[in-house]
Amino acid sequence: MNRTEEIEIVLGNLVSAINMLHSCPEFTSIIPEVKVNLVYALPHAKTPQEVAAVEGRITAVRGFPCASGMPTWGASDHLARRILEVRKYDPAVNAVINFKCDKAVIEVAQEYCLERGLLFGWLDRAKEPAEVAERDRTSMPWKVKQLVKNYGAVPRLFYEGEGWGKEPLFLALGKDAVEVVSIAIEIARRYRAKTLG
Repeated sequence: MNRTEEIEIVLGNLVSAINMLHSCPEFTSIIPEVKVNLVYALPHAKTPQEVAAVEGRITAVRGFPCASGMPTWGASDHLARRILEVRKYDPAVNAVINFKCDKAVIEVAQEYCLERGLLFGWLDRAKEPAEVAERDRTSMPWKVKQLVKNYGAVPRLFYEGEGWGKEPLFLALGKDAVEVVSIAIEIARRYRAKTLG
């Protein structure tokens, strides 16, 4: 497959994933304060410019998830660096989505992972060494290394606890954007059912 075909596959998959979110009102219940981002890396990506993301993130408008922009290369530095770091340990992971973390989401995500045989995990931001937290761009390698150290691999579904000025967040990892959005949508539907009782 040539580079042009790889680009078309990544962008097309992201557009399909965004359309799935737009059709799922339950997903608004797990949109965090920092909003949602969705990224998908080219197969041999080495820089954030080779990772496509939703420009401006995903928010809620009139009760439905709404992407602020179209997928764009280099639109997310943070999650792009995350996916690039994760791929050092698991090259099958190409995409990631973030969403809200609270006690009920944790319970739903644990049940989901148990049913599907997926590795579930969490990262305690309070254990991040000061020298890592204080230096820009050094926390991502530490975070991923901690997950591998604690679980033997990078979990496909994990959350990061609170940190100073940081909202706790879930991350779902997968082979493409449609896969991670499917995970997030299923969790959102279960969460909505659980919290509305």
